[in-house]
Amino acid sequence: MSDVVFCRTWMPVEIKKYYNPVTNHLASTEGWRGMKSKAQLQIETNTPIEVNPDSIYKPIERLERPFKKLYVPKRIEEALPYASKPKNETKRSRKSYISKRAVVMEKDEKQKLTFIQALNTIRNEKVGIRKQKKIEKNAEKAKKNAKVEDAIAEGRKIKRKRQLRSDGKRDAIRERKRLKS
Repeated sequence: MSDVVFCRTWMPVEIKKYYNPVTNHLASTEGWRGMKSKAQLQIETNTPIEVNPDSIYKPIERLERPFKKLYVPKRIEEALPYASKPKNETKRSRKSYISKRAVVMEKDEKQKLTFIQALNTIRNEKVGIRKQKKIEKNAEKAKKNAKVEDAIAEGRKIKRKRQLRSDGKRDAIRERKRLKS
């Protein structure tokens, strides 16, 4: 049988020092020139810019996720009000009989329908007029309230002025008393 043996040894190695400091970049540009940048070299040699194919933007293609249907337990479904209960109607590929059939009204039915439509039109006009009047009333009320608020603000301003004047007089009296004593 053979064994693998690792023998680690260290040997001091002196590295040759190469250090050429540039003390002044402004003094003389004739003797010393710095290294050219990659862009400068590419311009001088007319080489094209390297393009990494991974860096190119590509359109994102996402698959549409199929979501599972919402499952509501029977007990919870029974406790829900009718409007909130899930409707499990499947979409039909063909139109149903009810959507296909033509409804032909008789003369008296047609008269009733036109009368109801006329009533609804009149009601809608009245509602529109009421809304318009309400908007106008609110505008007038806002103007009145603005006048009242201005009057209140003016009264507060006068009251504050009086208060500040009396405070100033009181402070002046205190200052005179302090100076006398």
